[in-house]
Amino acid sequence: MYQIQIDKTNAIVDFILDGYIRVDEMQKFVAELKNATMSLTGRDIKIKADVRTFKPASPEAAEMIRQVQEFGLRSGVKRVAELVESQIVALQLNRVARESGTDKVLRRFWEDSAARHWLIHGDTAEEGSTP
Repeated sequence: MYQIQIDKTNAIVDFILDGYIRVDEMQKFVAELKNATMSLTGRDIKIKADVRTFKPASPEAAEMIRQVQEFGLRSGVKRVAELVESQIVALQLNRVARESGTDKVLRRFWEDSAARHWLIHGDTAEEGSTP
């Protein structure tokens, strides 16, 4: 199962992947995710991916995730926050993110609120940069 929501105010595509996703369902998810991303074209797009209850994906599903990540980067995605609990899923997603180039804009979080805060505000508070 999956859910996708769009926060147009903050240009965030917020999605949840839950359980085992069949290839046909992953195809529908990818198409909807692309449409959601395109609806924010021209803005600095952020993605919040809640995969805490996602089960390891089949090689076909992992390939679709890689392709949609590449699409996102080409479409203006600047930050990706992942909420992950399973080490197995984290390892699989690490590999996919490296292959797509998403690893350069990706952070992992345990809490929804921390992920959302980073997506909206970035690293400004943590960088300690002087004005």
